[in-house]
Amino acid sequence: MNTIHSGKKAAALAALNYLEEGMLVGVGTGSTVNYFIDALASWRDRLQGAVSSSEASTARLRAIGIEVIDLNRAGDLALYVDGADEVDPHRRLIKGGGGALTREKIVAAASRRFVCIVDPSKQVEVLGQFPLPIEVIPMARSYVARRMVGIGGHPVWRENLITDNGNQIIDVHGLSITDPLTLESTLNDIPGVVTVGLFAHRKADVVLIGREDGVIELT
Repeated sequence: MNTIHSGKKAAALAALNYLEEGMLVGVGTGSTVNYFIDALASWRDRLQGAVSSSEASTARLRAIGIEVIDLNRAGDLALYVDGADEVDPHRRLIKGGGGALTREKIVAAASRRFVCIVDPSKQVEVLGQFPLPIEVIPMARSYVARRMVGIGGHPVWRENLITDNGNQIIDVHGLSITDPLTLESTLNDIPGVVTVGLFAHRKADVVLIGREDGVIELT
């Protein structure tokens, strides 16, 4: 296993320490989260179930025998575990490389504690090296793209991808996000934007960075 994959697995296993007996846990999406889901098999009979942020994670959870419960039935969650495409020193994130940003943001908002699991390659000083995903209503794609050009970004339509919500994604390249809170609010106010992959208002409470020599915890 290479360094990145071993780091992802180490962070995922460390997140098991935040589980409690009888818990209903929120589960994110992505390659690092897949390690976490696989590890949940050992907790199958000790958890109430899971709330999933994507159809892909739902299928993986059900495959190991964990009941997936709709968030509308679940109410607020004690814990949400998810990965990120970038994390800054203040635990603010860019997410959405896998296309599940809207449901991820909803589950994160409904959770009292958000534990983010990453490998060291996801650490940055300033967000924006990874293209910023924006989920948009299909008819608004070109309009939102023009607005992104207006703020200095280079929007690219992620063709051949429809989100689980039936929408489209624009990836905005070339941004240096020095004020994530303001940018998140500004972009969310644009008509046609469903949500933006900035997790600044609801940032991670804990970031677990998996390395070959152990796991670093940012709180």
